Amino acid sequence: MMKKAFLITLTLVFGLQAVISQELAKTREGGKFGYVNKKAEFVISPKYKKANNFADGVALVLEGKKWGYINPDGQWLLEPQFSKAKDFNSGVAIVLKEKEWIYIDKKGKELAYSDAEKIYPFKNGVAFVRSEDMVGLMNPEGQVIVKPAYKVIKGFQNGYARFANQSGQWGIIDNKGNVVIKPEYTSIGNYVNGVARAEKGEDVYGIVKDNSFNKVDGATKLWDFRSGGKYTIARKDDKIGFIDKEGKWVIEPQFVKAKSFKNGYAGVYDGNKWGFIDTNGKVIIDYKYNDVDYFAENGLAPVKIDDWGFVNIKGELVIEAKYGITSGSFGFLSGRVAEKGFVDGLARVKYNKKWGFLKSDGKLLGDKWFENAEPFMKIK
Repeated sequence: MMKKAFLITLTLVFGLQAVISQELAKTREGGKFGYVNKKAEFVISPKYKKANNFADGVALVLEGKKWGYINPDGQWLLEPQFSKAKDFNSGVAIVLKEKEWIYIDKKGKELAYSDAEKIYPFKNGVAFVRSEDMVGLMNPEGQVIVKPAYKVIKGFQNGYARFANQSGQWGIIDNKGNVVIKPEYTSIGNYVNGVARAEKGEDVYGIVKDNSFNKVDGATKLWDFRSGGKYTIARKDDKIGFIDKEGKWVIEPQFVKAKSFKNGYAGVYDGNKWGFIDTNGKVIIDYKYNDVDYFAENGLAPVKIDDWGFVNIKGELVIEAKYGITSGSFGFLSGRVAEKGFVDGLARVKYNKKWGFLKSDGKLLGDKWFENAEPFMKIK
């Protein structure tokens, strides 16, 4: 009996893991959208005129002239009934019903959260609330956690957003309503890795860490840190170098252009061609490409000769340069920006006007091309 119970428990655990780890990509075939798994097999057949990526565990799709929401198994969560609708986030969505935007939960029940003339969708677990010219924040329970008192709150990224007070000074706020960086800067960048780039006064650039401003000596422009990165790009005297999270120069300005470090390497431009450096500033792949992108965890990076291919950290072209890797005119209905190159072992590429996914060995996933394809999204 104990053995049987143990087997049942294992089955439930592995079944739960399968649901949690599921990833689907929106693709188009025959002019209609559907969703494929990581074998390039359709798990939801291409039958929708328009569709969004999965968000908050469900996807917004258009059937006929109405929008509805489907589950990852393709079954309806809410059947098509809305003239317009937005993605779910934190269990709440806004939909247009009878010419009025309203909040609903995943059962389709209207939530009496706001009687404002204009309501805003939830993103990163919060929604904007407005009163006259001021903006605040509301949580998914409908509670106003920040009263409308700010001039501007920008879109949230990874739980943080830039905001300006009534005097036009900028700071950082989190999605719980806490002020992380006080509003005392002329401008501020996104809050990443516990820091933000900022401008204090006029043309004084630095890094804000623990609410302390560290001026970057001689800097005339700073860029945001990448998630997980310990260095970011900075400009001085028309040359590009790199600084750390303390605002100290770690690679002296010497490049015409550069891209952030990722997985230990960064693309740099000498005014003619692109190459790669390591974190010591040493050129490890010579300047010979028309463009480059970031190294992925599998040790491969996109490089452009005439078209795009992939090199390893030795600079060897291991996947032929014959692909496109940008989104082109397809765009992303969810508003997310697609990463180029390999993500979780797959690279989304274009070839002969079709889209597909390359594996690290250069082989095509499922030996299948699609009219369009978006990156795989984890179903949460």
